[in-house]
Amino acid sequence: MRSSFRVAVALGFAAALVMACGNEKPPQTAAGAKTSSGETKGKGWSFDSFNGAGKCAVASGKVTVVDIWATWCEPCKKSFPKLQELQTKYEGKLAIVAISSDDEKDGIAGFARTHGAKFPVCWDEKKDVIKKFDPKTMPSSYVLDKKGNIKFTHTGWKDGEEAELEKEIKSLL
Repeated sequence: MRSSFRVAVALGFAAALVMACGNEKPPQTAAGAKTSSGETKGKGWSFDSFNGAGKCAVASGKVTVVDIWATWCEPCKKSFPKLQELQTKYEGKLAIVAISSDDEKDGIAGFARTHGAKFPVCWDEKKDVIKKFDPKTMPSSYVLDKKGNIKFTHTGWKDGEEAELEKEIKSLL
């Protein structure tokens, strides 16, 4: 009986972890999605990066990808190298910023280094920006136009996701 209970608990935990790092892709968000205060989510915030790559902020006049992630998220380990490839390919036209949703800052700089991020990687200690974007899973990426309006949303990360992301980025350049 105890063995069955342990297996059930382990399966429940595994299912919760998989759902937290889901791969479902919701429909596109409406352009210029607003918070309850009427502020465009992509504007009005800035953080210092943990990896010395400048500020985490929406880049004025550039398409920006805001990636909300966590150090415990397995799909995030796959997304960072692909995001870096896009950043390199569209240098000068595209900005990528990664905001950690972790409760503690420990491990953020190491994660960025290990997974090749040269784009700004930062931590939203108070979760103010995280709350504005309200991600449903990790990672969640938001593609913003040159004015800071959300045009596309990606939740989770699966192999080949970068092709769809690149298509969306190109449509906004």
